[in-house]
Amino acid sequence: MASNQHQNQTIKETASVPQYTVPNQQQNQPQSKYSQLLAVIEELGKDIRPSYTGNKMSAERLKRSIIHARILVRECLMETEKSGTRSN
Repeated sequence: MASNQHQNQTIKETASVPQYTVPNQQQNQPQSKYSQLLAVIEELGKDIRPSYTGNKMSAERLKRSIIHARILVRECLMETEKSGTRSN
């Protein structure tokens, strides 16, 4: 029985919980297109290396992220053009 208690204590001491990062931005607050684009570009970087090693899920996620980034770039350009015409 003493060894069982020691074993439980060892398990409790060595157990760990995986750590996840939570974005600092609040969900109620809309992100600008530029901020969204920066976030997508950051995520792109995480999938590049695994896609080179043949990870199909990463390759598909990379394709979707590239498409999303292209859309956001167009939207950012449109916002920039609109703000440029307003200031003139």
